[in-house]
Amino acid sequence: MQLHGKVALVTGAASGIGKEIASTLAASGAAVAIADINLQAAQAAAEELKIKGCQAMALDFDVTDEAAVEQGTQLVVNTLGSVDILVSNAGIQIVSPIDQFAYADWRKVLSIHLDGAFLTTKAALRHMYRNDRGGIVIYTGSVHSHEASPLKSAYVAAKHGLLGLAKVLAKEGAPHNVRSHVVCPGFVRTPLVEKQIPEQARELGISEEEVIKKVMLGQTVDGEFTTLQDVAQTVLFLATFPTAAFTGQSFVVSHGWHMQ
Repeated sequence: MQLHGKVALVTGAASGIGKEIASTLAASGAAVAIADINLQAAQAAAEELKIKGCQAMALDFDVTDEAAVEQGTQLVVNTLGSVDILVSNAGIQIVSPIDQFAYADWRKVLSIHLDGAFLTTKAALRHMYRNDRGGIVIYTGSVHSHEASPLKSAYVAAKHGLLGLAKVLAKEGAPHNVRSHVVCPGFVRTPLVEKQIPEQARELGISEEEVIKKVMLGQTVDGEFTTLQDVAQTVLFLATFPTAAFTGQSFVVSHGWHMQ
């Protein structure tokens, strides 16, 4: 119970990577706020944790709405007592060549990934900075925070942007005992990735099997997808690490796809 007495706010936590992160933090003792734009799914995820004896709550949370983010974060503080750990995880993917990429889709991807990370960080810092009580902010990046792939201009740009935000926060947050990290998974077989397989097959003119073998797993050392547990355990490690030795860094969890 390394996180007993701590409160974690996880965005995009009703499914996929976010849900696994929330469950892992809760199992380690944290009270967890499941924040998601799908309130029904968030409530179901929170109930699953409560059945296991964990303290959890659900939030209707649009990370691109500043007022909603501020109000939701304050509700977490009012209900659970604080925000000690923020995991900014909400994200989407839209696949298209640059010359055909709709500007509205570009803005949507950047808004959810980058604006969302900024707004949730800003709201959490109001509480983490108070009396220099401190906290930990973890962004879900991607191997695409370091690498580029065709058809993913908005996603790659957004994930690269998270590295910059985390580095600035590491420097600004240090006097207030706030640390920042970026966890950068390879392909994790979530619904978001499943959706990409036929899309990329169509755009690249190859089979879905080739998308998986060559595009998604071709650069790994073992031909394996990164698992939900791979990512969640990395987040737990960073959330429980006792010093600022790693602040401002990115951690690539990709079965060797990208090596720093």
